[in-house]
Amino acid sequence: MIPSFGETTGPDGQESRFGPVWRLAAANDADQIAMLHADSWRRHYRGAYADSFLDGDVAADRRSVWSARLAAPANSETVLAERDGRLVGFVHVVFDDDPVWGSFVDNLHVVHDQRRTGIGTQLLGRAARAVSERASGNGMYLWVLQQNTAAQQFYRDCGATCVETAPVSPPGGDPARLNGTPSGLRMAWPDVARMSHLLDGC
Repeated sequence: MIPSFGETTGPDGQESRFGPVWRLAAANDADQIAMLHADSWRRHYRGAYADSFLDGDVAADRRSVWSARLAAPANSETVLAERDGRLVGFVHVVFDDDPVWGSFVDNLHVVHDQRRTGIGTQLLGRAARAVSERASGNGMYLWVLQQNTAAQQFYRDCGATCVETAPVSPPGGDPARLNGTPSGLRMAWPDVARMSHLLDGC
Protein backbone atom coordinates (compact mmCIF):
# COMPACT_ATOMS: atom_id res chain seq x y z
CA MET A 1 0.00 0.00 0.00
CA ILE A 2 2.92 2.36 0.18
CA PRO A 3 4.74 3.15 -3.02
CA SER A 4 6.42 6.52 -2.85
CA PHE A 5 4.72 9.62 -4.13
CA GLY A 6 6.48 12.47 -2.34
CA GLU A 7 7.71 9.91 0.22
CA THR A 8 8.68 11.32 3.61
CA THR A 9 11.25 8.64 4.41
CA GLY A 10 14.77 8.36 3.10
CA PRO A 11 16.40 5.26 1.61
CA ASP A 12 17.42 4.08 5.08
CA GLY A 13 13.78 4.14 6.22
CA GLN A 14 14.37 6.89 8.77
CA GLU A 15 12.01 9.77 9.38
CA SER A 16 12.70 12.94 7.44
CA ARG A 17 12.02 16.40 8.82
CA PHE A 18 8.82 16.47 6.74
CA GLY A 19 6.82 13.71 8.35
CA PRO A 20 6.55 10.24 9.85
CA VAL A 21 7.97 6.90 8.80
CA TRP A 22 5.56 4.79 6.74
CA ARG A 23 5.70 1.00 6.67
CA LEU A 24 3.56 -2.06 6.13
CA ALA A 25 2.22 -3.74 9.26
CA ALA A 26 3.52 -7.14 10.37
CA ALA A 27 2.02 -9.74 12.68
CA ASN A 28 3.90 -8.41 15.70
CA ASP A 29 2.23 -5.00 15.27
CA ALA A 30 -1.20 -6.36 16.25
CA ASP A 31 -1.09 -5.24 19.88
CA GLN A 32 -0.17 -1.59 19.28
CA ILE A 33 -2.65 -1.32 16.41
CA ALA A 34 -5.37 -2.78 18.64
CA MET A 35 -4.61 -0.28 21.41
CA LEU A 36 -4.84 2.69 19.04
CA HIS A 37 -8.02 1.27 17.51
CA ALA A 38 -9.61 0.80 20.94
CA ASP A 39 -8.65 4.30 22.07
CA SER A 40 -10.15 5.80 18.90
CA TRP A 41 -13.42 3.92 19.38
CA ARG A 42 -13.61 5.02 23.01
CA ARG A 43 -13.17 8.65 22.02
CA HIS A 44 -15.48 8.76 19.02
CA TYR A 45 -18.07 5.98 19.36
CA ARG A 46 -19.71 7.00 22.66
CA GLY A 47 -23.45 6.92 22.28
CA ALA A 48 -23.28 4.50 19.35
CA TYR A 49 -21.58 1.56 21.05
CA ALA A 50 -22.41 0.61 24.63
CA ASP A 51 -20.19 2.07 27.35
CA SER A 52 -19.81 -1.41 28.87
CA PHE A 53 -18.19 -2.59 25.62
CA LEU A 54 -16.01 0.48 25.10
CA ASP A 55 -14.76 0.49 28.68
CA GLY A 56 -14.34 -3.25 28.97
CA ASP A 57 -14.15 -5.64 26.05
CA VAL A 58 -13.06 -3.37 23.22
CA ALA A 59 -9.27 -3.69 23.61
CA ALA A 60 -9.41 -7.50 23.78
CA ASP A 61 -11.89 -7.55 20.91
CA ARG A 62 -9.62 -5.44 18.70
CA ARG A 63 -6.52 -7.43 19.69
CA SER A 64 -8.21 -10.65 18.58
CA VAL A 65 -9.26 -9.08 15.28
CA TRP A 66 -5.86 -7.63 14.47
CA SER A 67 -3.91 -10.71 15.51
CA ALA A 68 -5.94 -12.83 13.11
CA ARG A 69 -5.93 -10.20 10.36
CA LEU A 70 -2.16 -9.68 10.35
CA ALA A 71 -1.29 -13.34 10.83
CA ALA A 72 -2.99 -14.25 7.56
CA PRO A 73 -3.52 -11.20 5.34
CA ALA A 74 -6.16 -11.88 2.67
CA ASN A 75 -6.20 -9.50 -0.30
CA SER A 76 -5.57 -6.57 2.01
CA GLU A 77 -2.87 -4.22 3.23
CA THR A 78 -2.24 -2.25 6.42
CA VAL A 79 0.03 0.79 6.50
CA LEU A 80 1.43 2.29 9.70
CA ALA A 81 2.64 5.83 10.36
CA GLU A 82 5.26 6.15 13.11
CA ARG A 83 7.10 9.00 14.81
CA ASP A 84 10.15 8.19 16.92
CA GLY A 85 9.13 4.53 16.97
CA ARG A 86 5.60 5.33 18.18
CA LEU A 87 2.54 4.33 16.19
CA VAL A 88 0.62 7.52 15.31
CA GLY A 89 -1.80 6.22 12.70
CA PHE A 90 -2.79 3.36 10.44
CA VAL A 91 -5.04 2.48 7.52
CA HIS A 92 -6.32 -0.93 6.46
CA VAL A 93 -7.77 -1.54 3.00
CA VAL A 94 -9.43 -4.68 1.60
CA PHE A 95 -9.11 -4.88 -2.18
CA ASP A 96 -12.11 -5.56 -4.43
CA ASP A 97 -14.43 -5.98 -1.44
CA ASP A 98 -17.64 -4.86 -3.15
CA PRO A 99 -18.65 -5.42 -6.80
CA VAL A 100 -20.23 -1.96 -6.99
CA TRP A 101 -18.16 0.27 -4.70
CA GLY A 102 -14.77 -1.41 -4.97
CA SER A 103 -12.10 -1.65 -2.28
CA PHE A 104 -12.99 -1.11 1.37
CA VAL A 105 -11.07 1.17 3.73
CA ASP A 106 -11.99 -0.85 6.80
CA ASN A 107 -10.06 1.27 9.29
CA LEU A 108 -8.31 4.63 9.36
CA HIS A 109 -7.26 5.94 12.77
CA VAL A 110 -4.82 8.59 14.00
CA VAL A 111 -3.73 9.07 17.62
CA HIS A 112 -5.54 11.90 19.34
CA ASP A 113 -2.54 14.21 19.76
CA GLN A 114 -1.59 13.87 16.07
CA ARG A 115 -4.98 14.73 14.59
CA ARG A 116 -5.07 17.62 12.09
CA THR A 117 -1.39 17.14 11.23
CA GLY A 118 -2.05 15.66 7.78
CA ILE A 119 -1.40 12.05 8.76
CA GLY A 120 -4.99 10.97 8.07
CA THR A 121 -4.96 12.57 4.63
CA GLN A 122 -1.68 10.89 3.76
CA LEU A 123 -2.92 7.51 4.99
CA LEU A 124 -6.03 7.85 2.84
CA GLY A 125 -3.85 8.78 -0.11
CA ARG A 126 -1.72 5.69 0.41
CA ALA A 127 -4.85 3.56 0.49
CA ALA A 128 -5.93 5.11 -2.82
CA ARG A 129 -2.56 4.45 -4.41
CA ALA A 130 -2.62 0.85 -3.20
CA VAL A 131 -6.07 0.38 -4.72
CA SER A 132 -4.86 1.79 -8.04
CA GLU A 133 -1.96 -0.68 -8.07
CA ARG A 134 -3.44 -3.83 -6.56
CA ALA A 135 -7.22 -3.85 -7.09
CA SER A 136 -9.00 -4.84 -10.26
CA GLY A 137 -11.31 -1.80 -10.04
CA ASN A 138 -10.71 1.86 -9.22
CA GLY A 139 -13.53 2.40 -6.71
CA MET A 140 -12.93 2.83 -2.99
CA TYR A 141 -15.31 3.32 -0.06
CA LEU A 142 -15.67 3.28 3.71
CA TRP A 143 -18.36 3.47 6.40
CA VAL A 144 -18.53 6.26 8.98
CA LEU A 145 -20.95 6.59 11.87
CA GLN A 146 -23.72 9.12 11.35
CA GLN A 147 -22.86 10.78 14.66
CA ASN A 148 -19.23 11.31 13.60
CA THR A 149 -19.79 14.52 11.69
CA ALA A 150 -16.14 15.59 11.90
CA ALA A 151 -15.03 12.42 10.10
CA GLN A 152 -17.76 12.85 7.50
CA GLN A 153 -16.52 16.36 6.74
CA PHE A 154 -12.93 15.11 6.51
CA TYR A 155 -13.88 12.48 3.94
CA ARG A 156 -15.94 14.98 1.95
CA ASP A 157 -12.95 17.33 1.93
CA CYS A 158 -10.97 14.39 0.55
CA GLY A 159 -13.44 14.02 -2.33
CA ALA A 160 -15.85 11.38 -1.04
CA THR A 161 -19.60 11.41 -1.64
CA CYS A 162 -22.19 9.92 0.72
CA VAL A 163 -24.02 7.32 -1.38
CA GLU A 164 -26.21 5.57 1.21
CA THR A 165 -27.11 5.16 4.88
CA ALA A 166 -27.53 1.80 6.61
CA PRO A 167 -27.67 0.32 10.15
CA VAL A 168 -24.29 -0.49 11.69
CA SER A 169 -23.61 -4.06 12.81
CA PRO A 170 -23.00 -4.42 16.57
CA PRO A 171 -19.32 -4.75 17.58
CA GLY A 172 -18.43 -8.33 18.38
CA GLY A 173 -21.75 -9.50 16.96
CA ASP A 174 -23.59 -8.91 20.25
CA PRO A 175 -26.73 -6.76 19.87
CA ALA A 176 -26.82 -6.24 23.64
CA ARG A 177 -23.71 -4.10 23.32
CA LEU A 178 -25.54 -1.37 21.44
CA ASN A 179 -27.41 1.60 22.86
CA GLY A 180 -29.98 1.29 20.10
CA THR A 181 -28.92 0.74 16.49
CA PRO A 182 -26.60 3.42 15.10
CA SER A 183 -26.53 4.36 11.44
CA GLY A 184 -23.54 4.46 9.15
CA LEU A 185 -22.90 6.43 5.98
CA ARG A 186 -21.18 4.85 3.01
CA MET A 187 -18.66 7.38 1.70
CA ALA A 188 -17.37 6.52 -1.76
CA TRP A 189 -14.73 7.52 -4.28
CA PRO A 190 -15.75 6.12 -7.71
CA ASP A 191 -12.26 6.48 -9.17
CA VAL A 192 -9.13 6.73 -7.03
CA ALA A 193 -7.22 8.04 -10.06
CA ARG A 194 -9.08 11.33 -9.52
CA MET A 195 -7.76 11.69 -5.97
CA SER A 196 -4.70 13.65 -7.12
CA HIS A 197 -5.16 16.19 -4.31
CA LEU A 198 -4.47 13.36 -1.87
CA LEU A 199 -1.76 11.58 -3.83
CA ASP A 200 0.26 14.78 -4.19
CA GLY A 201 0.45 15.13 -0.41
CA CYS A 202 1.86 11.63 0.20
